[in-house]
Amino acid sequence: MTATLLIQQILNGLLDGVYYLLIALGLSLIFSLGGIVNLAHGGFFALGAYLAVILVDYIGFGGSFIVAPVAVAMLGILVERFLFRPFYRSDPVLSLLLTFGLAMVAEQTLRWTFGAAPLSFAIPEGLRGQTGIGDFSYSYYRTLLLGVAVFCVAGLWVLLHLTAFGRVVRAGVQNPDMVGALGISLEPYMAAIAALGIGLAGLAGVMLAPIYAVHPAMGQEIITPAFVVVVIGGLGSFWGVVVAALLVGLVKGLMVAFNYTAFSTAAIYLLMLLILLFRPRGLFGERIQRFE
Repeated sequence: MTATLLIQQILNGLLDGVYYLLIALGLSLIFSLGGIVNLAHGGFFALGAYLAVILVDYIGFGGSFIVAPVAVAMLGILVERFLFRPFYRSDPVLSLLLTFGLAMVAEQTLRWTFGAAPLSFAIPEGLRGQTGIGDFSYSYYRTLLLGVAVFCVAGLWVLLHLTAFGRVVRAGVQNPDMVGALGISLEPYMAAIAALGIGLAGLAGVMLAPIYAVHPAMGQEIITPAFVVVVIGGLGSFWGVVVAALLVGLVKGLMVAFNYTAFSTAAIYLLMLLILLFRPRGLFGERIQRFE
């Protein structure tokens, strides 16, 4: 085990953590504000990847990188309006059943439309190759993905903590009845949060399409680790989800680096178990009155 190989595997693990993070942030926001357990979130991740594959022949990689997540976000607004909204005040189990069914419909629709065989999506010519310092080298494209993820996380933090929109959202997470008593309707905010969260899932799908095979079940493969990140980070905590995603990615990368690849996924579930034994709310879980 050389230091260079160790660093490369850690960065690869952190890259896994990055796309878990983009999905987990949306999951956490939608559940915290609306009480919706969105098991269909992985379906939007897969849809983003498939849209990128379709659009790249018409508008290029750069265009698909922008248009596909925006299209998924627009779909998220429709899903919020016609499916999520009636369940905001209901038992979360009902929304879980709803979104489980939606996830199955999404996967089978993709399978029926594009077939079960994986589709390939090549990295653009200009983003191929390696960048490095001394003996260390790393993929240009993976470096770009890490940079895009950092930009998204920073932008989302600014939106939620430094704007009037973010103040209303955070107040709505803690006590929606009080926000309603002040004459503020949370419905447009919930629509915006659904679009933002689902759009981030679509973006993650676009980003990962050139690295992993695009297939109908890819959303189901990623949704469980994303929920693990949310649970480890803690409900309602922005930085909890960020730290949890990086921690999960680090653990996964180290397991691969030390030739325990077959146990890398099991390791993150063990990590969740250990954290919940000592921190039942997660690492930075906040107390949310309406879920008590």
